[in-house]
Amino acid sequence: MRLRTLTALAGALALSLTGCAGSGSAGSSSGTVTYWLWDSNQLPAYQACAKDFARENPGLHVKITQLGWDDYWTKLTASFIAGTEPDVFTDHIQKFGQFADLKVLEPLDDLGIDPNAYQKGLADNWIGQDGRRYGAPKDWDTVALFYNQKAAADAGLTAAQLNDLSWNPKDGGSFEKAIAHLTVDRNGKRGDEPGFDKNHVKVYGLASNGGGDGDGQTQWSSFAASAGWTYTDKQRWGTKYRYDSRTFKSVIDWWFGLAKKGYMAPLTDYNIQSSPGNAQVAAGKAAATLDGAWMISTYAGFKGMKMATAVTPEGPTGKRATMMNGLADSVTKNARNKAGALKWVKYLSSDECQKTVGSYGIVFPATPDGTAAAVAAYKKKGIDVTAFTEPVADKKDFTTFSYPITNYAADVYALMHPEMQDIYGNGKSVNSLDQTTDQINLILDQ
Repeated sequence: MRLRTLTALAGALALSLTGCAGSGSAGSSSGTVTYWLWDSNQLPAYQACAKDFARENPGLHVKITQLGWDDYWTKLTASFIAGTEPDVFTDHIQKFGQFADLKVLEPLDDLGIDPNAYQKGLADNWIGQDGRRYGAPKDWDTVALFYNQKAAADAGLTAAQLNDLSWNPKDGGSFEKAIAHLTVDRNGKRGDEPGFDKNHVKVYGLASNGGGDGDGQTQWSSFAASAGWTYTDKQRWGTKYRYDSRTFKSVIDWWFGLAKKGYMAPLTDYNIQSSPGNAQVAAGKAAATLDGAWMISTYAGFKGMKMATAVTPEGPTGKRATMMNGLADSVTKNARNKAGALKWVKYLSSDECQKTVGSYGIVFPATPDGTAAAVAAYKKKGIDVTAFTEPVADKKDFTTFSYPITNYAADVYALMHPEMQDIYGNGKSVNSLDQTTDQINLILDQ
């Protein structure tokens, strides 16, 4: 993620949009719709949708550009400034607030998007503070525990046990006991055995996915939510963050305490490019890790290693929790082929396209039928995705929640990234979150 303050970016965009209002997205024409996405695994599925779309709309052609995650947001931001933005792009809820505030998105209210046609809550997240829609639901994901089946078997842990774990911030519950037992030092001692050497660990029970910044999606978010905590004072467009709450600080203190005990890999083992949690598991340096549904195919592809998944542990509230993130497709305000762009987004959000995408078994599309197609495709590949779909289907025992949707997301990241790194890697007190939260809320109050 490349950071830039909202004020500076707003100024740059204002100048750009004033001078380039008629220029629109470079490379597009009356018969071409330009579309950007970041996931190379999904490219074939959307190429198939684009082919079907062109057949149903003679004279229209979709030109797809795929960029890696970091390059994607850097170049998208630059394109808004230069007036070369695509007609349509895959949008992320973390970025939505800023783009909506800068008024670079085209309202989609006239597309007739029916929230009930998608998994619950997905469509509502893309309504701006002005009450208008700026994203058409695309797909969704949840978080689960990926684990090495052999490592679990060697530790005497069954799939049933791993799917029935619970936790609390005082002693970690059966979840911490399982992670401790999966941990093995260089002498073969497990984390819960006398003589365990936490300073010389051969296999950590849990991989490191970094500090989690301000959202903790694949780190601490499931634990904080199952303890009853919420990011902000409101479900959407909150005006106060709650990182200073006693509940949150107790969760964070316990979570990063797993590393101090030697059960979770230290921050020094983590690198977003070369050694994220999945790479640590693949290398045999960790037995398990929390990760999202978008990584299912990656874990399934580990050579010489059989992986399985378990649901997140039950928390003090008596429920299990997982972030349920959903991407959307957005149309840019200055899209050169706006009419074509709106038709393309309408098609992308249709059951027809979403069933096509689902049939590739790489992501869970937003419509129920699209999801069913994906589940069937994964099953054909021999992959059980129950740990990801169960939280969405079971509203009694599971809590699902969204990314925090607020203004100034980049500023929140700029403050929370080093803060969580310091707590995790340098042993900084969780009480420092009080001051950081004050700074964040001061920005939101502007």
